[in-house]
Amino acid sequence: MKTDLKRVALLGPESSGKSYLAEKLAAHFHTVFVEEYGRTYCKKFGMDLTELDFAHIAGGQLYREDEMAKKASGILFCDTELIVTQVWSEIYFQGLCQPWIIEASQARHYDLFLLLKPDIPWQNDGLREYEHQRDFMFQRLQQVLEERGYPYVVISGGFEERTRKAVEAVDGLINN
Repeated sequence: MKTDLKRVALLGPESSGKSYLAEKLAAHFHTVFVEEYGRTYCKKFGMDLTELDFAHIAGGQLYREDEMAKKASGILFCDTELIVTQVWSEIYFQGLCQPWIIEASQARHYDLFLLLKPDIPWQNDGLREYEHQRDFMFQRLQQVLEERGYPYVVISGGFEERTRKAVEAVDGLINN
């Protein structure tokens, strides 16, 4: 595994532009990004999720990240990570998440988190169903980042503004 590799995780509620921004950042910085495994999983198996499904999603996300890290050029962008899996689990299971998912999340190192605000229009893509949970999810993600003392930047505005702010934040990471 590349030890000099910088890792940037994109967090945010559904339909906050994580996938769009991860792809844009990877192209801008001439590297790769990790797609969100949860989307792939739910497309294949549906949205009626159990705790076992969350275990599969978490493991799949970690595996994808490890595989893409081998292909990254200096920096790796992760379209979500296990904090998002934790918060989704809390939504699905009334505040509960499997402890190992939280522990695995804490064991991973990211140099920067980009927390995407849900201030762009929600778009239903067939998998999204929690439009009215977006503000709660944003606040919960921010709370976890604060509790853990992780470095993060809130990204807001339209798609062009989000991209500009994210590039500036990553430039700051690279140039420090």
